Amino acid sequence: METAKKHLRLLTCGDVEGKFDVLFNRVRTVQKKSGEFDLLLCVGNFFGSTSETEWEEYRTGIKKAPIQTYVLGANNRETTRYFPDVSGCELAENITYLGRKGVFSGASGLQIGYLSGTESPSEPGHAYSFSFKDMTELKTSILSIPKFKGVDILLTSPWPRGVENFGNNPEEVDTKNHGSMLISNLAASLKPRYHFAALEKIYYERLPYRNHIVLQENAQHVSRFIALANVGNTSNKKYLYAFIILPMNSMDSAELVKQPHDVTENPYRKSGKQTYLAKQLPDTEEEPASQFFFDLSKQQGKKRPSDGKEGRLFHSKQLRRPAQPAGPCWFCLASPEVEKHLVVSIGTHCYLALAKGGLLMDHVMILPIGHYQSVVELSSEVVEEVDKYKSALKKFFRSKGKRYVLFERNYRSQHLQLQVIPIPLNRCTTEDIKEAFIVQAQEKQIELLEIPEHSVIKQIVQPGTPYFYVEFDTGEKLFHRIKKNFPLQFGREVLASEAILDVPDRVDWKHCQASREEEAAAAGVFREAFAPFDGSKLD
Repeated sequence: METAKKHLRLLTCGDVEGKFDVLFNRVRTVQKKSGEFDLLLCVGNFFGSTSETEWEEYRTGIKKAPIQTYVLGANNRETTRYFPDVSGCELAENITYLGRKGVFSGASGLQIGYLSGTESPSEPGHAYSFSFKDMTELKTSILSIPKFKGVDILLTSPWPRGVENFGNNPEEVDTKNHGSMLISNLAASLKPRYHFAALEKIYYERLPYRNHIVLQENAQHVSRFIALANVGNTSNKKYLYAFIILPMNSMDSAELVKQPHDVTENPYRKSGKQTYLAKQLPDTEEEPASQFFFDLSKQQGKKRPSDGKEGRLFHSKQLRRPAQPAGPCWFCLASPEVEKHLVVSIGTHCYLALAKGGLLMDHVMILPIGHYQSVVELSSEVVEEVDKYKSALKKFFRSKGKRYVLFERNYRSQHLQLQVIPIPLNRCTTEDIKEAFIVQAQEKQIELLEIPEHSVIKQIVQPGTPYFYVEFDTGEKLFHRIKKNFPLQFGREVLASEAILDVPDRVDWKHCQASREEEAAAAGVFREAFAPFDGSKLD
């Protein structure tokens, strides 16, 4: 039986610049008048210089976006702080950051390519920009998809340079000095049916353009470029665009390649020559980085590697060397951002450091030296050394009359952090601690399951899946697969509660920070006491 073809109702908006109430009130009005839409896609600057107060209401759940909303990343240094995970994450209920680059791939077949940031003149780019390498990696990964015809939608913040060629001109923009050549290259290769951008604070809809050479190539679908103005602008320029789309892979070929009467030549062809602008830029010899595809059939998209295979679940293959972070990382040991005065032990693959703003003075973290996002992604050598540190910490804390609790939150985090917190033996038992986690999870409607003592997390979830797990020094474990909003401080909240440590004022690590001198002194004390048990020195 043939599956019914589903037309999707989408909204796209330009620079929000922190005017969340204005945008979402407008969306509510549109939906009340025209019916429900499936998604809202935001390009340009989602956050602005005055976002803090209004955003806090959405971040904490006081207010909620009325539609599933997907946003691009930062375009300037100031707003990078709102995006905790460069690979994409949920920022608030119904609001998801797509990530630096990649493709949405929905159950409906809809494919949405995206590239966050502005063009960087050098390699590597900043956390708020993309480089030539970023663009070519994204392009290569998408073009490798079997039977590739193009993407349904392309989302970028900057305009493509030269988009007005052979078409209608945007009257309010200096067309010689705006736009990105890298975006033009990307658009020429990906052939999006719709390409949305912002940043120029005007509304501009270019005439549709061809993706083939007439009489020389088979007919292909047309592309439409649409630039959107900033939300709530005083000139009443259009910032919200509504449209209906049937995914390309559901369309009859003849219907897909129909040419509208006002179609123009491709703006990215070199004048006078039938070659694409895409060929003006040199090819890269770099191996494409692993891209991720979100499955739109779920509220929280599953990520799967873009190895070009379709129609089945993807399973992890042999693990490669750790990936390099796309931006600054506070925990890669080689990074200048690492606060090395907190480090108390360095092994071959892992290191141990006091937690900044820890629940207690001897609250430590086990961290991989290389860049891994979660336990699931660790190579066998790193796992072995993590286990060695766990064993050493158990012996160390037991010698002090304590037992440890370890937890990991693989959600809105960039680098794996195994939080290890000691609990006095005479304060409570392991069963007491376990019960506290389960009870407080139930209060927050979190399904925290006990898993077999010798089970391995990577046997339960695939790389890229958000999760939270607790491990006791007895080997017992509790696990939760994160599907949507998850309280970031949950682990600390439980351990700081009256039932365990009774330090409720220390739930937020930012309220527990000491001076650098105090931190260095505490690290020195821990380092000296731990030395006889040091897992990096034991066989």
